[in-house]
Amino acid sequence: MPQVRIVARNFMDMVAALPSAKLDKLYESSFICEALLRSLPPLAKKYTLQMLFIESPVTAKSMEEWVLPDGFSKHRVAIDRLLQLRIFLELSDRKKETIYLINPKFQSSMQKYLLHGGTLPRESMPLGATVRLLTLEDLEAYAQKQWECFLLQLINSAQAERLTNFSPSMIKVFQRGLLSSRENEVPRLTENGFQFLLMDTNAQLWYIIREYITTSEDRGVDSSDLISFLLELSFHSLAEAYNLNTLDDVQINVIKDLADLGLVKLQQGRKESWFIPTKLASNLAVSLSDSSSHKQGFVVVETNFRIYAYSSSKLHSEILRLFSRIEYLLPNLIVGAITKESLYTAFENGITAEQIISFLQQNAHARVAERIPTVPENVTDQIRLWETDRNRVEMIPSHLYEDFPSKDVFEAACEFAREVGGLLWEDAVKMQLIVRGELHQQMRDFLRRLK
Repeated sequence: MPQVRIVARNFMDMVAALPSAKLDKLYESSFICEALLRSLPPLAKKYTLQMLFIESPVTAKSMEEWVLPDGFSKHRVAIDRLLQLRIFLELSDRKKETIYLINPKFQSSMQKYLLHGGTLPRESMPLGATVRLLTLEDLEAYAQKQWECFLLQLINSAQAERLTNFSPSMIKVFQRGLLSSRENEVPRLTENGFQFLLMDTNAQLWYIIREYITTSEDRGVDSSDLISFLLELSFHSLAEAYNLNTLDDVQINVIKDLADLGLVKLQQGRKESWFIPTKLASNLAVSLSDSSSHKQGFVVVETNFRIYAYSSSKLHSEILRLFSRIEYLLPNLIVGAITKESLYTAFENGITAEQIISFLQQNAHARVAERIPTVPENVTDQIRLWETDRNRVEMIPSHLYEDFPSKDVFEAACEFAREVGGLLWEDAVKMQLIVRGELHQQMRDFLRRLK
């Protein structure tokens, strides 16, 4: 069975996919330009800054001279990325040589930003306000709680406490690829949904935000406006409160959706309402490769295939249940075992051996995280072998032939199928045989001639 892989792209991939008119509109914001500059490969950043105050185009040949010969592959990657994002525009001069020109809108916004600085379109809560804000620790705990609640509801576990009521727009995001819903049936996780649960938090976040943006047009929200607001949100100070009155109606709805996921915390004052960005929101402007989470691991895998997870989280126990047999649930310890049967269930749900191994490695307890290998080799090898063993069956299109008029006709058909190399199975007692599907027409013609 072919495995479906979820690719979680960051904002920059989504920005690159926008039409040129929408891209130019985005580049009117200095915060978008700064976020893009942060996301670029090091060589692409260097080129952008070098070109920022150059008004005339630069030939491709001249730019190639900026790098040593062994750096040409990185040079090509940098130029391709800049062209995808329309930070650089590729043209031809009179001599038909390729030249590069920096996007005028991007150039203008970045020049103003570097010379005069940038200011957010909304200010944080004044010092004299009487609203009591959460500490950084409390805010992080809130974000983690909301995110785990979302994942538990996605798993549809009986233990999931319905702490939030997701809006219809967020439900659509979940059901787009992660959940399947049939008429008069409870929504169930798809293969993508099972794989999603084994991703790290940042990859999960990118997937959800990507789908949220993709479905924005259905809600009457311009995708470029949504990307712009989300990237702007990532520049707000962590744990600072911002007035909801500074947002328009569309942005308020977005903030409420993000609060369900733990990206912001909504807080009501005596007269006004505020939103407080969490650490999840600050990751939105960071490239996926740079935003790898440094969360504390909790899983220890032993050579006897037993799993000890030092956690009291319901979410952790439900995720481990996807590919292992849970034996004990203690106040701060989950004890389980990786078995052939539990892995076969995971494989049937579309989870791959590599995803399971990656999850165990990424979530290794600090006691074993520095050990090489983090997960015992006999365990990883056996997980891969069980997956290979399950996939040994080859699917061959075929046809079953039965109800032969006589034994002679049956034997003649078997002999013909052998000669043409299409006989897969025969039963002389029941006079049945199975032949490769591509030889069906030849078998029909042969049997017709025997009549």
